[in-house]
Amino acid sequence: MPIHRATAFAPASVGNVGVGFDVLGHAFAALGDRVRASRSRPPGVRIADIQGAAQPLPRETERNTAGMAVQSLWQQLRPDFGVELSIDKGIPRGSGLGGSAASAVAAVVAANELLEAPLAREALLPHAVAGESVASGSPHADNAAPSLLGGLVLVVGPRVCRIPVPAGIRCVLVHPRMALETRAARRILAPAVPLPAFVRQSANLAGVVAGCWAGDLGLIRTALEDVVIEPQRAPLIPGFAAVKAAALAAGAIGCSISGAGPAVFAWCEEGTTAEVLDAMRAAFGHAGLDSDGWTAAIDGDGARIEDRE
Repeated sequence: MPIHRATAFAPASVGNVGVGFDVLGHAFAALGDRVRASRSRPPGVRIADIQGAAQPLPRETERNTAGMAVQSLWQQLRPDFGVELSIDKGIPRGSGLGGSAASAVAAVVAANELLEAPLAREALLPHAVAGESVASGSPHADNAAPSLLGGLVLVVGPRVCRIPVPAGIRCVLVHPRMALETRAARRILAPAVPLPAFVRQSANLAGVVAGCWAGDLGLIRTALEDVVIEPQRAPLIPGFAAVKAAALAAGAIGCSISGAGPAVFAWCEEGTTAEVLDAMRAAFGHAGLDSDGWTAAIDGDGARIEDRE
């Protein structure tokens, strides 16, 4: 019996995790996007409805991350039916929370469920990345991979490696109520990195990964510092320096920009999350920005099917 409709949820994500530009990310399941995929008689992919978006989003398939992700899947598999997508945005646009990736992931996971022989979850990643790149301007999987597969992941070319997270570590995420488009945040980045900064950043990425594998919070605390991307993007986020200082003073293990920003994340031991969250929001308030904040596990689940019929 074929499945005619399926709805998938894909969580938000923290891209880069400070030290791993375009290669490190983790799921953040406190919020996310939902997409319903329905079989249609006409061939191809169509955006039927978009809800929850504060600003209008493109309905043309080629300009929509969810639409392009499913179109990529359909071009590979050539099923004998079309698909209509209904998108429910739970992640603010231009927030640095991986909203473009979440829509693409939810769409391909839901559409995949309609197929007679659905692909394995990992095989959907290139299609999700193809969709997400519509918004970001370049293909990178540090948001799509954790949103699809869950947890903390390192992307190495076509391979994705899940990194264990030490027990008792959680993520605090604070989003100031402003938007910062990924393309604009990428355009300001210098095309070259000075050798000393490259060496230090490489050591920091290795330190965070090694610290996670070893359960060494001291090593993670030392290494979780972005010396390449954060200094360039920090001026785009009012009050960022004060927010980071407040998080660290409240006990955070580390704090940096989530993805392209303006959201800011902090890794914390479980007993300090409330203090860190309050301190970060208060610092944004002093900078004149209202904000929303959440806490979630770093090793949370990836995308899931919520219903099918």
